[in-house]
Amino acid sequence: MTAAPASPTDSAGARQIAASLARSAGTAATAAQIADATVAAWHVIDGALAPIIGRRGVAALYQRSLHLNHPVHPWLPAATEKLQASLDTTGLKSALAQQDAASAATASGAVLQTFHDLLATPVGPSLTDRLLRSVWAGFLSGSPTQDT
Repeated sequence: MTAAPASPTDSAGARQIAASLARSAGTAATAAQIADATVAAWHVIDGALAPIIGRRGVAALYQRSLHLNHPVHPWLPAATEKLQASLDTTGLKSALAQQDAASAATASGAVLQTFHDLLATPVGPSLTDRLLRSVWAGFLSGSPTQDT
């Protein structure tokens, strides 16, 4: 697997995702609300991608995304060395909820953007965008996400 961009937090996509997460959590969103919105996004991602790449595939890309963002956001949960059988967002939710809202949104956006970039490496950006359309559409519109 190739590495994600050197500074995932600084990408335009990550900033857009962070802003969308904050909007989806509501005006004056707290870190806990952003954590809830982030976990909801991950569950939509898992639901959309598990039938295609498997639950372990989603979990592996999620863990890699955490690992690549850990140097920039050291408070994010460390990726485990053991391959997870399914997506476990418990540590991420807890870590996000303990930050200020801006930091939580920024880190969430970076991890989601990194996941997108990692998925796009083997399947291409067009297919990745189609696979994740339900996630991004919900956040970009500011409404709750729905699986299509």
